[in-house]
Amino acid sequence: MSSIERLEVGQRMSRIVKHNGTIYLCGQVAADANAGITEQTQTMLDKVESLLVQAGSDKEHILSATVYIRDMKDFAAMNAVWDAWVPEGHAPARACVEARMARPELLVEVSVVASEK
Repeated sequence: MSSIERLEVGQRMSRIVKHNGTIYLCGQVAADANAGITEQTQTMLDKVESLLVQAGSDKEHILSATVYIRDMKDFAAMNAVWDAWVPEGHAPARACVEARMARPELLVEVSVVASEK
């Protein structure tokens, strides 16, 4: 039986879970929830990248991403940051849905699954 490794474990969730060479990140949000969609998206993706490195991966190994956006009016601005961040030729499977966020000031959140390097 393969083992499950949990990193940065809290009572409610682990920030990183690794199993059979697959890495699961908990949902990531912006560093500053009072910023606009561009900055929220960038700092959210910076956090994803940092967690992936900590887990032994990188953004070229992202398998799938689910993006939750508070209002689809911000879809184009969020995608501009996303498109610049994803390495060419390494776009993951992705879904993007409009969703009510845990806090009203949050504009975007992402959940990522990646493989180890």
